[in-house]
Amino acid sequence: MIEGIPDFLLIPLIVIAVIIVLGLAFWARYKTVSPDEAMIVTGSFLGNKNISDDDTGRKIKIVRGGGAFIWPIFQKAEFMSLLSHKLDVMTPEVYTEQGVPVSADGVAIIKVGSSVEDVATAAEQFMGKPIESLKGEAQEVLEGHLRSILGSMTVEEVYRNRDKFAQEVQGVAARDLKKMGLQIVSFTIKDVRDKHGYLEALGKPRIAAVKRDAEIAEAEAVRDSRIQKALAEESGQKAELLRDTNIAEASKEKELKVASFKKEQDTAKAEADQAYHIQEARAKQTMVEEQMKVELVRKEREIDLQDKEILVRQKQYDAEVKKKADADRYAVEIAAEADKARKILEADALQYSIETQAKASAEQKRLEGIAIADAERAKGTADAEIIRLKGLAEAEAKEKLADAFQKFGEAAILDIVVRMLPELAEKIAEPLSSIDKLTVVDTGKGEGAARVSNYVTELMATAPEMLKSVSGIELDSLIKGLTKGKSLPSAPAHAPAIVPASAGTPSTVVPSSPATSAGTAGPSVIQESAASSEQNS
Repeated sequence: MIEGIPDFLLIPLIVIAVIIVLGLAFWARYKTVSPDEAMIVTGSFLGNKNISDDDTGRKIKIVRGGGAFIWPIFQKAEFMSLLSHKLDVMTPEVYTEQGVPVSADGVAIIKVGSSVEDVATAAEQFMGKPIESLKGEAQEVLEGHLRSILGSMTVEEVYRNRDKFAQEVQGVAARDLKKMGLQIVSFTIKDVRDKHGYLEALGKPRIAAVKRDAEIAEAEAVRDSRIQKALAEESGQKAELLRDTNIAEASKEKELKVASFKKEQDTAKAEADQAYHIQEARAKQTMVEEQMKVELVRKEREIDLQDKEILVRQKQYDAEVKKKADADRYAVEIAAEADKARKILEADALQYSIETQAKASAEQKRLEGIAIADAERAKGTADAEIIRLKGLAEAEAKEKLADAFQKFGEAAILDIVVRMLPELAEKIAEPLSSIDKLTVVDTGKGEGAARVSNYVTELMATAPEMLKSVSGIELDSLIKGLTKGKSLPSAPAHAPAIVPASAGTPSTVVPSSPATSAGTAGPSVIQESAASSEQNS
């Protein structure tokens, strides 16, 4: 027993002290790793997790984002940063595929790889070296590959497609950096330049095109602005016109509604006035009716009084005059009966006289009608007989005329034509007979008066042509044929006389008279008058 400490407490205290010592030792040897670094553990008793070994059998343990207990004496732990590093990659003038010297500047972001192999490779090559050594080696690798890729491309490809250029550099350099345990996070071309103005010359067409497009775009923008402004002004004017139109329509509707309201008010007022007048007239009518009723009652009272007065007077009359009136009435009745009987006898006599005259007049009219009917019937029969006889006479005359034409031929036709010429001349000269006054002007040759008579002669000279055009008879040839020795039948015994029909009278053919001279060949003409025709009929 230690002095001052009971025995039963000694052992627990020793155990606690040992535990505390072991805890402090464990705490001192346990290493934790942050996310931006990796811990490389070397030595014995490394275990089987996150172990990297090479062909020679050397092993290392890579711990990331966790912790591990480092056995004293047997193990050793070192830390490596996994942060990224920026490298400015620059090249001097490099001749491109076309032989144009250009320079390129780029920016690369590198870091130690995240895999166990990359960390082990980087630890093998750079553990214990400063960061600047890692950056310098990586920069030299990138610049070498940048010059190599730049020499295999044209200036236009580098200038116009920098992304492709950067990707090719990154792809080639990544393989070498992988062997160093490094990886390229990003690589971009910052600048490509030359001292001879080649790149500037390449940009001038584009600059000119851009300026041209800018000017065109500016002009189009101005045009579009003007168009939009004009459209906006047009829309504004349309809106103003529409507003004015709507205002006018609203005003019109307001005026119409006001007029309608006024009309309704006037109508209501007129109806009210009319109703007032009607009611007033009805009141007056009622008043008049009441007055008439009052007047009627008054009249009825007066009539009742008069009736009573008449009754009184009648009784007085009956009392005073009744006897005298009865006598007078009887006398008047007797006289009236006598006069009535006389008038009845006179009326019966007058009626008989009128009936007798009416019967005599009716009989006379009946006899006159029968006589008129018989006269009309006889006249109709006579007219019909006259028409029949005229028809028979005309038929007989036409038959005789046809026989004469057949028997005497051209001589009969010529006779008709010759007989018609005077009548034709009369018809032609008939217009001259209607002239009231005729003034003849002589031109000095003495032909003034002769021209009046020559007018009819000249018209008659055209008669043969007129006859030819109407009937087809050539009068000249007919006369010449008869005068050249064609014998005509002897006129005294056989030549018929062809009488042209006057108005309403048929033509008649009769034999020539024996008194006709022997040398005359033509037949004589006898004109029958209408009176003789009616007599013959």
